[in-house]
Amino acid sequence: MTGRKKNIRVAGLMSGTSVDGVDVAIVDIRDAKVRLVAFDVFPYKPALRAEILALCHPDSARVDRICHLNHVLGEAFAEAVLKLCRRCGIAADSINLIGSHGQTIWHQPQGGRYGGRTIRSTLQIGEPSVIAQRTGITTVADFRPRDMAAGGQGAPLVPYADYVLFRDAKVSRAVQNIGGIANVTFLPRACRSDEVLAFDTGPGNMVIDGIVRLATRGRRHFDRGGAMAARGKVDETLLREMLKHPFLRRKPPKSTGREEFGQAYSEWLGQKSRKRGLAPGDMVATVTAFTARTIADAYRRFLPAMPDEMVLAGGGAHNRTLVRMLRRELTAVKIRTTDEFGIDVDAREAVAFAVLAWATICGTANNVPSATGAAEPVVLGKIVPGR
Repeated sequence: MTGRKKNIRVAGLMSGTSVDGVDVAIVDIRDAKVRLVAFDVFPYKPALRAEILALCHPDSARVDRICHLNHVLGEAFAEAVLKLCRRCGIAADSINLIGSHGQTIWHQPQGGRYGGRTIRSTLQIGEPSVIAQRTGITTVADFRPRDMAAGGQGAPLVPYADYVLFRDAKVSRAVQNIGGIANVTFLPRACRSDEVLAFDTGPGNMVIDGIVRLATRGRRHFDRGGAMAARGKVDETLLREMLKHPFLRRKPPKSTGREEFGQAYSEWLGQKSRKRGLAPGDMVATVTAFTARTIADAYRRFLPAMPDEMVLAGGGAHNRTLVRMLRRELTAVKIRTTDEFGIDVDAREAVAFAVLAWATICGTANNVPSATGAAEPVVLGKIVPGR
């Protein structure tokens, strides 16, 4: 199989910081034009999700479980591809390539000192050799490390795909993903790839989900449609304190994750909320406003100009309260969704990894140094041949 084929069918796999399950998108790519063929989400069983989340915390992660879950997730990723094929009547052997992000359990973009040097590091699990063996399809995975080896932060990874999918000759766009973490790709009108700017703006759904779990004592795991936030009132005093987080002032390139906005942050925030006597709806409204404000503030601080359009993707696009808050914060920006471009809002990142894998197999550099801080463009990923 070669990436130089004019027509190539690729399955993209994604499991994000929310650890909800495996997103699978199957796309056809012809001359850099991408068409979504099928998409679905395959949720993790609660016990597996709990085990994965335990690996994301140094005090609960064990090397034997990391080893085991790496292969367990490889099986889960492979089965998700095959299930989608069966569900949609797609022949598995019609897929030429799989691109798998894996499941990040630790990401250290600032690095640590070793041998007198700063070494950046990252770890994704979901063994690609298992995926390739079970499906028989050549698999590209583990995209972050090469960018980090080139001096980058290994994130954000999707700007190259956003450049392929959403750049426009006449309008500037900010492709805003709101998953567990929120990240933006800024595409100036008629831009070249080296003019793309991208970075994590801060938390997306992660803190909202964490506070919902705390406020409902685990009965709910997310705020469906933003209903809880809609009933609450934003506590401006607490919001101002939250907005002092040092990550928000850090200049791009920058990326973040559970290390800064995970369980420990939600627990700290829960304690603050209880001391202030906030009702559950007020707590959720405040953290929803936090996500909206950090996105808008990041645009004001770090984008060279306000975009003409925001293109929303990710689970946060379903949160009507969050979207209303974004419209209030960014009144001059037209807010659209990836649905308008033929890509389900939940599929954008899985589609992105299909595009990244396609570029890898073509030998095309698919990091964006202006986004990650890498010293040079490099080809990302490790290739495991299929049968």
